[in-house]
Amino acid sequence: MADSTKYISHEELGKHNKHGDLWISIQGKIYNVSDWAKDHPGGESPLLNLAGQDVTDAFVAYHPGTAWQYLDQFFTGLYLKDHSVSEVSKDYRKLVIEFSKMGLFEKKGHGVLVSLCFIALLLVASVYGILCSDSTWIHLGCGCLMGFLWIQSGWLGHDSGHYQIMTSRGFNRFVQILTGNCLAGISIAWWKWNHNAHHIACNSLEFDPDLQHMPFFVVSSKFFKSLTSYFYERKMNFDSVSRFLVSYQHWTFYPVMCFARINLFAQSVSLLLSKRKVPNRGQEILGLAVFWIWYPLLVSCLPNWFERIMFVVLSFSVTGIQHVQFCLNHFSSDVYVGPPSGNDWFEKQTKGTLDILCSSWMDWFHGGLQFQVEHHLFPRMPRCQLRKISPFVKELCKKHNLPYDCASFLKANAMTLRTLRTAALQARDLSNPLPKNLVWEAVNTHG
Repeated sequence: MADSTKYISHEELGKHNKHGDLWISIQGKIYNVSDWAKDHPGGESPLLNLAGQDVTDAFVAYHPGTAWQYLDQFFTGLYLKDHSVSEVSKDYRKLVIEFSKMGLFEKKGHGVLVSLCFIALLLVASVYGILCSDSTWIHLGCGCLMGFLWIQSGWLGHDSGHYQIMTSRGFNRFVQILTGNCLAGISIAWWKWNHNAHHIACNSLEFDPDLQHMPFFVVSSKFFKSLTSYFYERKMNFDSVSRFLVSYQHWTFYPVMCFARINLFAQSVSLLLSKRKVPNRGQEILGLAVFWIWYPLLVSCLPNWFERIMFVVLSFSVTGIQHVQFCLNHFSSDVYVGPPSGNDWFEKQTKGTLDILCSSWMDWFHGGLQFQVEHHLFPRMPRCQLRKISPFVKELCKKHNLPYDCASFLKANAMTLRTLRTAALQARDLSNPLPKNLVWEAVNTHG
């Protein structure tokens, strides 16, 4: 009896990679998700970035086993011709299965409860210090406490966007809005939209929003060609202003990080006021409104403008530690131009990330980001399990001769500054074509 199975080539699949015509392959079976993409819980961007490709590894990474049952409704009846699986992908999928059997994706521990209690303690202490003390030093200390509160709420917001940190979806959503929108002024919808795109297109200069910080920072001279951001849907012009700012980016990095939160405020408001589809937009806006009522009101309770300004500066600056942490994991790692590829998804994740070496008692400080390689390969894995799976990931990378990069917190900072400095000097070369004088050489020798 003749085989009636219908096949399509990789080239034919690759043609279905745009809005309204979006096909993907999972384990060699072709699925048409064109109409469903707009309802995808992870947003449309991840699907578009990997459209027209086999996405099995990414699907396995981001979806629990229960998600497989929903695929049949999108099956086209077609199969991918000459479908094959690399040895790296085979071993990676085996690890996912083993971790699932061990129940690691479900064992969340008591970290969330501890974090919520810690956040509540920081908030009460900060409010009490402002309202019940006349000491300037205590008021300034309260500003620092507020910054630490935002850092801890940021870790919970990050985790809740990857997996359910609470006992139910409704409770999980409540904690997202509470810790993100209400307490920190950051839209959880914006965070998920941005962060999902980052994970799928890790360290792609054109598709990863976490590397697109023009005109302030660039991590590669490739940005000098005015690349297009497919996330923001605009060209990133490398003009004279960008050249000037980038030329000193290794000096301005930490000062800008102190106020990077302003950008997150602006991005959150911009998304919620845009025409882009935002799930539960009303909840998101209400949550931000709560923040912009209580925080300015609390600041206004301070006795004079000096203390008010310093409170805001200190709360922003302390939170800047977290913004630096996000940069350390990727700025000094390998980058590439173009869309992400489903065929080397595992390899791209390992090459584009950096782990931070630290003792277990410092895990609270890094919020899981110290195991960035593990987190990118297993984004649904609870933070408390990342240290446990680290040896398995390291062994898999060693087996397939893939990088497993790690550095201390201080060394990671040095590596990031070195990357920024290299791009800065290259930008100065572009903006200073004339022969360099001795002063220029002296500045750049020690800059």
